[in-house]
Amino acid sequence: MKVALVTEWLDAWRGGAETSTLQFMHHLMAKGIEVHVFTRSRPSPAPGLSVHTVSGASMSRTRQSITFARRVERHVANGRFDIVHAITPCRGADVYQPRGGTVAETIERNLALIRTTSGQSLKRCANRFNFKQRYQLRLEREILGGADGPIVVAISDYVVRQLEGHYALPEERIRKVYNGVDPDDATEETRAKNRAAIRTEFGVREDQCLVLLIAHNFRLKGVGRWMEALALLRKRGVDDVRSLVIGKGDSVRWHTRAARLGVDDLLAFTGPTDRVAAFRHAAEALVHPTYYDPCSRVVLEAMSAGLPCITTRWDGASEMVRDGKSGYVIDDVCDTATLADRIQDLRDPDRRRVVGRAAKSAVAEVSMARHCAEMTALYDAIAGTPSL
Repeated sequence: MKVALVTEWLDAWRGGAETSTLQFMHHLMAKGIEVHVFTRSRPSPAPGLSVHTVSGASMSRTRQSITFARRVERHVANGRFDIVHAITPCRGADVYQPRGGTVAETIERNLALIRTTSGQSLKRCANRFNFKQRYQLRLEREILGGADGPIVVAISDYVVRQLEGHYALPEERIRKVYNGVDPDDATEETRAKNRAAIRTEFGVREDQCLVLLIAHNFRLKGVGRWMEALALLRKRGVDDVRSLVIGKGDSVRWHTRAARLGVDDLLAFTGPTDRVAAFRHAAEALVHPTYYDPCSRVVLEAMSAGLPCITTRWDGASEMVRDGKSGYVIDDVCDTATLADRIQDLRDPDRRRVVGRAAKSAVAEVSMARHCAEMTALYDAIAGTPSL
């Protein structure tokens, strides 16, 4: 089977959606499928992969994205592919998989970052002049609104609700194929070495509870709320919690905010890293107080590694969490008191072990291999020929 995979970006450092796409692509190739990826990135060569780097050359980033989309549409129309699988919106696709969720929901959840009604109203007015956002929304409406549009793959029930709520997409156009992650197969020896190395590097003692937050969009993923929860823990007299914030969102203003809240000595910003697994091995828990995440692979990977997680109901990965059993789900992103309460629960080593074991069990079937198998079955159904 010959598959065209359309994704504007394919760089793991950009976030979870790109990382998931890379892993998925390698699983496809391992199944013997001929993969042609159309992207603006330049991924590393791999056996069985044909990379078509499509330029989005233009004066503005918005125009670059538009140019990329139009050029890709011409390429895939003439490529004689069995399946055109678009992760970035693309006319003519057989399968559309919005790994980042719908544009319409992204807009709404970014509005939720603004706490006042008047501020939200002003933001809505400003959005009318956001050319890139208007273009993306118009293209999404075109792809999802047509009667003969592609099958749309939702990576969580949350995304299914988005498709039904924003676009009234009929059930027969939607397939839920839950997000997947590759398992953490590190040995106990490797985990112990990683734990010692990370904690030594960042000055975290063994008797301290280390909590991770992994994100690139600090504001959307709730770094501010986590700082407030840390400040509340300090007011309660809790003095054994430390935190590392991993991602490329670091800036002077976040350091300033941490100092203003009096928690600058409790957390450190590591910047982006390719050692995320090592950081997980060093930690006691992960927080993901996100305003929006279609299905966080950060949470799924942590659960798969047996790390207790706290996330919000605005994260599709929360569907895998039994609140209080295999992790914690917070209803209100701004409820920093509950976030602090949950961290206090996880200071108890016995509690962490129970929750961690339940978390690992809960996501045992959430593998990228399973995700790939379900996707290739969908390819077969659409193409009418087996992929192998």
